[in-house]
Amino acid sequence: MSRVEIKIGGFGGQGVILAGIIIGRAAALHDGKDATLTQTFGPEARGGACSAQVVISRERNLYPVVTCPDVLVVMSQPAFDKFSLDISPQGLVLYEESLVSPGELQAECKAFGIPATRFAEEMGRKMVLNIIMLGFFAALSDLVAAEAIKEAISESVPAGTQKLNLNAFTRGYNYGLELRKKYDGE
Repeated sequence: MSRVEIKIGGFGGQGVILAGIIIGRAAALHDGKDATLTQTFGPEARGGACSAQVVISRERNLYPVVTCPDVLVVMSQPAFDKFSLDISPQGLVLYEESLVSPGELQAECKAFGIPATRFAEEMGRKMVLNIIMLGFFAALSDLVAAEAIKEAISESVPAGTQKLNLNAFTRGYNYGLELRKKYDGE
């Protein structure tokens, strides 16, 4: 791995920024990599567009700006519409399938969807949508070790919610592993 660019997009209130923080923390503190995070969000408290950009590398990263994401994680249609145009030609797109209808992507791109909102609702907490997406990301990207992400989740979520969030991560991770097996023909 030289330099990998990740962009996470969605609406304010979906935990987009927290997801970026967790990926960066997991990579930098628990997986021996260098990571930087930048974030953008609209003036609305909830419901406005927001994104988190994470750059991960083995060497020191001196340029934190994501210009051509290798991985795009999207949790809203406007985020997909805006950011999918910039994805790397061999990029990976991970999307919340009940909120995003992926349009046309470059021929070499891979796209995988997950019903993360439904899974979160089944768990009784819609707010863990972002953590389910992190599990999905870990299973399909191989960029940050799953155990590193789990450690970062435990450190980043409110006290008393660790078990719920780790269960949400596992739900997304297992779903991603099943999709990966089907894709790889196992």
